[in-house]
Amino acid sequence: MYRILDRKELNSTVTLLEIEAPLVARKAKAGQFIILRVDENGERVPFTVYRTDIARGSVSIIFQVLGATTKKLNCKRSGEFLSDFVGPLGIPTDTSGKKRVCVIGGGVGCAIALPIARAFRENGTEVTSIIGFRNRGLIILEQEFRAVSDRMFLMTDDGSYGKHGNVCMPLVRMLGEGEKFDEIITIGPMMMMKFVVDAARPYQVPVTVSMNPIMIDGTGMCGGCRVTLHRGGETLTKFACVDGPDFNGYEIDFDEAISRNRMYADFERRAYENTCNLLRQGERE
Repeated sequence: MYRILDRKELNSTVTLLEIEAPLVARKAKAGQFIILRVDENGERVPFTVYRTDIARGSVSIIFQVLGATTKKLNCKRSGEFLSDFVGPLGIPTDTSGKKRVCVIGGGVGCAIALPIARAFRENGTEVTSIIGFRNRGLIILEQEFRAVSDRMFLMTDDGSYGKHGNVCMPLVRMLGEGEKFDEIITIGPMMMMKFVVDAARPYQVPVTVSMNPIMIDGTGMCGGCRVTLHRGGETLTKFACVDGPDFNGYEIDFDEAISRNRMYADFERRAYENTCNLLRQGERE
């Protein structure tokens, strides 16, 4: 059992949990993830490591309440326990040997982008960060990004805060003005990452994307997290849990990845509604 040390709501749909897991805390690096179960009958769900505290023996995750499991997880309070907490999994993001990078995060993907930006900064890399949200009420980690960035752009779709527009707009402007980056790293919704790759393609700046496909066991056995790559005339199948989650953005078949991520949308919606009904029933009883 893994004890929840702290809980903080970052906005109306996004929550941070700090979980006591000393072995994971000692090993986890930027870009890696864990898989947890809320209870012994729960499904296995992956979450990226947002932060570790070796002294406290803790790992922090940030998640958005979207489905049945995240709804249950969001009902947990400090002092309560999770059934399973396994990790770190995946290959850490390579943050070495780069002088200038652009880190782009969208929505709750910023929880993944921030530790990567921090790791680059700690290695002496000049970091430009671009973070985007639908509106002001959904913004998370603004001050944390400012602390680890040499330059930061905050975009909102509706213009309610920061600059009006999407994350590609400052990127295209910088690249068009001749700015050079050793690498662009983008984490967020699949469609956003696809657009970032398309925006960078004419300039052939290396783009790394952190893939978030459907995942079950985290060992490469189930095949649920498979990703199709097109490399040098070859079509390759990789698994995000063991070969990623970072991949060359120019090689990803985004259309297939987006389609596969939508396969269980109706099932997830029904499971979420059923969970909400059960929780309300439990509160009445």
